[in-house]
Amino acid sequence: MTGSRLPGVRLGRLDRFADVRGAFREVWRAGTFGALEPVDTGPTADVEAGREARFVQANLSTSAPGVLRGLHYHRRQLDYWVVTAGRAFVALVDVRPVVAGAASPLVETHELAADDWVVIPTGVAHGFLAREPLDLLYLVTNEYDGTDELGFAWDDAAVAVPWPTDLPTPDGRPILSERDRTNPTLAELVVRLRD
Repeated sequence: MTGSRLPGVRLGRLDRFADVRGAFREVWRAGTFGALEPVDTGPTADVEAGREARFVQANLSTSAPGVLRGLHYHRRQLDYWVVTAGRAFVALVDVRPVVAGAASPLVETHELAADDWVVIPTGVAHGFLAREPLDLLYLVTNEYDGTDELGFAWDDAAVAVPWPTDLPTPDGRPILSERDRTNPTLAELVVRLRD
């Protein structure tokens, strides 16, 4: 597993203990994982300064091959993703420089397989493409209420995420939710965040 150029992003791999009965994986333990990055309190953050980041909700996402989810963006939520089964092409887009006035975001991609994990700090948009049947467990630092569910177009040309083109779908296009089909461009999202 490679490292990350994006501040606050951490990548790793779970230890798997297996025998004839099956396998055991410790997905997360506070004492060995270390401190979480503090919640971003930059110009578009919607949190109080100094708020301690801690996991408060766990979710399990199941996706068929060719499903693309993203690019999603949170101002109050850090995500910890663990691939429990399958393979995902993960895109991370650091929106923090754009919000601060830089010309373009930093984009990074990773191929994650079972037992790989990534920590995604606030201010880093994220999405994934299921390369095969995928189970993705994720812990988050904000309980879902819908008010921090932002996003921008997965195929925004100004961002230029190098998504794989060999998709296992009948039309060769990703399978998207209505939300992900209609998200604005990053530039439009940044204007909304600044207003």
